Amino acid sequence: MTLDDLEQRALAQTDPALFLQIHHPPVIIDEVQYAPQLFSAIKIVVDTHKRPGLFWLTGSQKFHRMKGIVETLAGRIAILDLLGLAQVEIRDKAETSRPFLPTIEWIEQARSQAREMEIMDVYRSIWRGSFPKVALNNALDRDIFYNSDVQTYIQRDVRDLTHVGNEMSFLRFLRAAAARTGQLLNYADMARDVDVDMKTIKSWHQAQMRLSYPFHQKPHPGI
Repeated sequence: MTLDDLEQRALAQTDPALFLQIHHPPVIIDEVQYAPQLFSAIKIVVDTHKRPGLFWLTGSQKFHRMKGIVETLAGRIAILDLLGLAQVEIRDKAETSRPFLPTIEWIEQARSQAREMEIMDVYRSIWRGSFPKVALNNALDRDIFYNSDVQTYIQRDVRDLTHVGNEMSFLRFLRAAAARTGQLLNYADMARDVDVDMKTIKSWHQAQMRLSYPFHQKPHPGI
């Protein structure tokens, strides 16, 4: 069940107990950040049945920053951030790979299984990124995918949480932040590039810290 469905979202917000009766566990609830009212009802079900895996909660906001969640479900949840695909996953070698260790043995083993790549192939891999849909489908237009992703991100998650008025300014902020990857954060420098005041840059940066790419909730004793 996804809470992008406005009728289901309204039900989850106004009558969470009824929502869980209709969509009884085990259940996956997507975009759960839209209905924090559900968490108290989920806690009751979890404490009553005491079985792991009853609820799988997914969404596009960082789980531990969602208002009221951590306090409500403390000790009943396990949190898993879903990152982009690693190269071994893209190459379908994940099952035979070993977790990284900074040892000579690991490096030698990795080199023995390495695949030679032309420099332009390396750049192309970096350019396409590690989102599963675009990383595993070379026929998919990379620019359309990322432009749509950014547009959706600004119009839905950012606008809901930060009330950004000027979307073009926020887009310039995203570009300025991306261009400074790996550098020390300098609000004044970014403010000049984006053409907004430093207070706004700081506010947007803090909002970014409250957001993330989708998280995934895996079963844990009690949930």
